[in-house]
Amino acid sequence: MSTMQGGKLMEFGGGRRVKREWQDIQTELLMKIVSLLDDRTVIVASGVCSGWRNAICSELTHLSLSCCIIVSYYVVSVAFMNFGPHVRCTNNMNNLVLSIVPNFTNLRVLTFRKKGEQPLLDDKSVETIANNCHELEDLDLSMNSRLGDRSLYALARGCPNLTNLNISCCSAFSEHGLDFLSRYCRKLKMLNLFGCYKAATNKALKAIGDNCRQLESINLGRCYEVGDAGVKNLAYGCPHLSVIDLSECFFITDESVIALANNCLHLRSLNLYYCIRITDRAMYALAHSRVKNKDEILWESVKSQYEEEGLMNLNISQCKDLTPPAVHAICDSFPALHTCQGTLNMHGCLKLTSVHCACASQLHHAIHPA
Repeated sequence: MSTMQGGKLMEFGGGRRVKREWQDIQTELLMKIVSLLDDRTVIVASGVCSGWRNAICSELTHLSLSCCIIVSYYVVSVAFMNFGPHVRCTNNMNNLVLSIVPNFTNLRVLTFRKKGEQPLLDDKSVETIANNCHELEDLDLSMNSRLGDRSLYALARGCPNLTNLNISCCSAFSEHGLDFLSRYCRKLKMLNLFGCYKAATNKALKAIGDNCRQLESINLGRCYEVGDAGVKNLAYGCPHLSVIDLSECFFITDESVIALANNCLHLRSLNLYYCIRITDRAMYALAHSRVKNKDEILWESVKSQYEEEGLMNLNISQCKDLTPPAVHAICDSFPALHTCQGTLNMHGCLKLTSVHCACASQLHHAIHPA
């Protein structure tokens, strides 16, 4: 049995009382306690003593840093009293990263969350992450518009195990940085490039298709330079793609969707919002892709797998050239779109008012309630 007395940890057993210091807690027990704390408290705990600092820094694998961690002078000063001369207690995320990240060398997941529109990080901070966190697998740098290609070069050299990377709205990256990253981070499975309109070009997508063959999810929303050549290279090079967002990629045509339909057989979510050049041809390609070239004898054995793996989310909002027969074909081929887990979004498609399916009925009632 344990209890507190005078700031000490008291253990009772065998008829005697033993006085222990908090730093005597076994690493396994300490990490069990830490797993129940929020990240702010974890950072404070890592400044209690050198023993706790070493244990937490060596064992911690997940960390989320946000503005709330650095708004308090007390929190920062206590947490980093043992971390060396580089600490400056200011409301600055870059200083926080430079101070603590070199100590958390076994991080697998690192996320930055912030409020407001001001960017948090600069290239030097990302270089510090890349130079120290070589085991990093999941990194969220979204909304940091000050970051440039220096950051991508650093991540490519220092974090080859990256599988999930979110750099959405990091608008200063270029296609050269993204090309370089893809050559070294070949384990990528999720890549969020939403709003990276300078980086996500057809050339960069070709590099991703050539190098990141395990890719399963990519967000190219508002990447205005993306065209058919880039999407087709992704489709040919990344057969495991299951989620792709092409919203507001105005230059893509049916050729992109046909390539995805024919080559990405695990496709489950496709966002074509405001892809104004998409026509019925793309819908029919999607509808027939799962049964194309399948032997009739084998169909019954793969039917359940087909229904399980088929499209579950499709957004064709503002694709105004689509007609009811083409959408009916989609509805017939992918019944999962009509379940509570699935979604078919047709908002703004005025030609589709006569589509007779559950999704269309729900949409009609949502727009025109009784």
